[in-house]
Amino acid sequence: MAANVMEIYGSKVFNEHVMKERLPSATYKSLKNTLHKGAPLDIEVANVVASVMKRWAMELGATHYTHWFQPLTGITSEKHDGFVSPVGDGTAIMEFSGKELVRGEPDASSFPSGGLRATCEARGYTAWDPTSYAFVKDDVLCIPTAFVSYTGEALDKKTPLLRSMNALSGQAVRILKLFGKDVDYVSTTVGPEQEYFLVKKEDYEARQDLILTGRTLFGAPSAKGQELEEHYFGVIRPEVSAFMKELDEELWKLGVPAKTKHNEVAPCQHELAPIYDTTNVAIDHNLLTMEMMRKIAPKYGLICLQHEKPFEGVNGSGKHNNWSLSTTEENLLDPGDTPMENLQFLIFLAAVIKAVDEYADLLRTSVATPGNDHRLGANEAPPAIISIFVGEELEAVIDAIASDSPYAGPVKMKMDLGVDVLPKFSKDTTDRNRTSPFAFTGNKFEFRMPGSSQNLSDCDTILNTAVAKELKSYADELEGAEDFTSAAIALVKRTIRDHRRVIFNGNGYTAEWEAEAAKRGLPNKKNTPAALPALVEPKNIALMEEFGVLTKVEMESRYEVEMEHYSKIINIEALTMLEMARKQLLPAINAYMSEVANTAASKLAVSEHISVRSETKTLEKLSSDADAMSDAIDTLQDAVNAAKALSTESEKAVAFHDNVLPVMDALRAAADDAETICGEDYWPLPSYSKMLYYV
Repeated sequence: MAANVMEIYGSKVFNEHVMKERLPSATYKSLKNTLHKGAPLDIEVANVVASVMKRWAMELGATHYTHWFQPLTGITSEKHDGFVSPVGDGTAIMEFSGKELVRGEPDASSFPSGGLRATCEARGYTAWDPTSYAFVKDDVLCIPTAFVSYTGEALDKKTPLLRSMNALSGQAVRILKLFGKDVDYVSTTVGPEQEYFLVKKEDYEARQDLILTGRTLFGAPSAKGQELEEHYFGVIRPEVSAFMKELDEELWKLGVPAKTKHNEVAPCQHELAPIYDTTNVAIDHNLLTMEMMRKIAPKYGLICLQHEKPFEGVNGSGKHNNWSLSTTEENLLDPGDTPMENLQFLIFLAAVIKAVDEYADLLRTSVATPGNDHRLGANEAPPAIISIFVGEELEAVIDAIASDSPYAGPVKMKMDLGVDVLPKFSKDTTDRNRTSPFAFTGNKFEFRMPGSSQNLSDCDTILNTAVAKELKSYADELEGAEDFTSAAIALVKRTIRDHRRVIFNGNGYTAEWEAEAAKRGLPNKKNTPAALPALVEPKNIALMEEFGVLTKVEMESRYEVEMEHYSKIINIEALTMLEMARKQLLPAINAYMSEVANTAASKLAVSEHISVRSETKTLEKLSSDADAMSDAIDTLQDAVNAAKALSTESEKAVAFHDNVLPVMDALRAAADDAETICGEDYWPLPSYSKMLYYV
């Protein structure tokens, strides 16, 4: 199998190995200059690349090509155009030009734009991102691209991400130059850990809520949840293992470095983690991974659920964003063996700490979605308060810097497990903290707040730009310093003292931390409508405009898109609940009550002395639940109508959160109670027990 992996890895990717092998040397050299140094791509070079790329793709069975892009829906989009070009004698040739490679023209008015594009202003452009390799999928040559409007505004997730990466690189290069290092580019890297659920296909198809919303809107808790803690890292079941094996193989063909797979905490929950890569490439790979999961699962009678909270009462799914900075020679967030003496590391660490503190509100917007609202702060994911975990060793370094006190490094301890045959190994100098939203984990930061369905471009765009801002201010100050080392040390001290409040190594799940965070002045936006206004805060718009990442108009459009998206999602969920309650659940409850009533009547017909106490109790309880559901249905319909009638997207989003969600909860509570009483043969939905424990 190992030899086979080496053969298939990247076999469907037009990577540098293929380029070097197939392109003329001058063309390859020019393209490599574009890939690694950001040099402009000449159209003559593009024509040669397109011709070679077409022949390579056709050898793999491709008949079409597509510009593969990421609109503000957060998922990927593609329009397939054939290579075929008819000629006058009734035959056809296969063509693909450099112009078709570097530019496409989709309809910009049919994607979310927040008012940037109207139906009568439909022109938009896609532009090739040569730093993310083209690949063949389903006999289609897929070309990763950016997506902008006719007037140049970004209409996608990739364009601002690429801008932010360049902004951060430029400022990091300035800092490294002060340390005597001449580098061309500093890359941000990401390793996304993707969590997901697998359920039986027949159960999925029997639940309208899963089909339309991705989560169960009704469902009484299973008698067994995750309390036995047996699923995490447990033995992978055969059908799941078979799915994972095929998923690995298909991802490897696409050059996705899938590395780790295991069972997660909740029953039916799993995780796949790749090796880190350059940020835009890692995000492209993550979107491909999600697509392949959804495509492959049905082959094994399964459906892959990527919603943040498919099931109430057990853990939801996140996507940990492992972020770092590196050159071709070193990881800039590696503290080394003596972090107190590693001034370069301390400069970059201080910049990240300051960036996260000053732009916590903006970073919070990047993980604000209706699905993720179910996770954050629910003792299964980080709280909505953004703080930084640095660990015991780095906290001691930070405290020593802030207080001008001596620093005593940690003593390396050997772990002796008390059994001679077991190896003795060095204990890490710090623990891990799974309750922290933004945790330093050795040589990277793990941002644990993103939800499983999200495109990580948003959080990485903000993180890159915020850190670029702090590095720029550092470079501006240090480039004119007479004594660079003394000035750099003073800058680190000042940053630590001013932003110490954002560092927290304790338990983020406790009420005490929430109170303490409030005292420190840390923002705590607990839901999406409360978090999103930070997108249009003047300081945040100024940040994005300073580095050319997003304009004021683009920021405002994204605010409108996200607010509208929130309202649409809750509206779909509410309407789905209403339809299921009216057409499935209430009829089932009434049918079962009729059966129970008939049983009681039959018993009394035999003898009035036969007890019908059991039937009476069941009928009274179910009748009460049915009445509560009926009342909630009426109230929910009114609340939805009222929310939709409001004039602005922000007003609608707030109304859906404040007025619609509580009634949805009331409807669910009554229905879930009825499920615990209603006969199993009558209840129309697969139960939690069946869905969670029959995979």
